[in-house]
Amino acid sequence: MTALNPLTFHAADMAARLAGLSPAELDRLDFGVIGFDADTVVTQYNVYESHAAGLSPERVMGHPLFAVVAPCMNNFLVAQRFEDAQANAEPLDATIDYVLTLRMRPVKVALRLLAEPGHIFRYVLVYRPS
Repeated sequence: MTALNPLTFHAADMAARLAGLSPAELDRLDFGVIGFDADTVVTQYNVYESHAAGLSPERVMGHPLFAVVAPCMNNFLVAQRFEDAQANAEPLDATIDYVLTLRMRPVKVALRLLAEPGHIFRYVLVYRPS
């Protein structure tokens, strides 16, 4: 990521670009990043999302995203899309309006769901409009 070409929530080829970022580079993004593996275990969690959600990295990293960290996303709108993409070996890049409800007052956000066949990580990006 360079100052001349900042990575934004709507950037093209986002899954591949995120996979190439260091934890420090992820922490400089102005939107939430939750990266997880094929078993939905969270392996990447940036500072923006930690502060916005009020969940420490220790509370999130190494835990299943949809069962433990964000059960409010364990539904057909979010979790099922990842399962379907994985089962069909299809890419996923969908942005949806959503309301987060876990351990907080309801918060309207945009979620970007990203998965690519053959990639180690899948991502939920969280954009909180000002």
